[in-house]
Amino acid sequence: MSKTIEGIYRDGKIELSETPDGVCEGTRAVVMFLPPGAIDLREHGIDKSQAAELRARFSTFVEDWESPEMSVYDNYDEEKAKLQTR
Repeated sequence: MSKTIEGIYRDGKIELSETPDGVCEGTRAVVMFLPPGAIDLREHGIDKSQAAELRARFSTFVEDWESPEMSVYDNYDEEKAKLQTR
């Protein structure tokens, strides 16, 4: 079985955007780090209807995600490194 779930790399761990159904604890995974910017969803097997569903699901986060306070995550690794060198 193959399942794709987006996540964010922080503090040496991957934080998944959702909990995978039917995946047992200890299941092996392959992680692909994506460059910043646009992602071609078709390359990841996501068609227009699936993209629309994802967009609808993420729409609940838009207000929080676009708030000025969230800009701290724009350059998370760089800002974290600055804090560690103080």
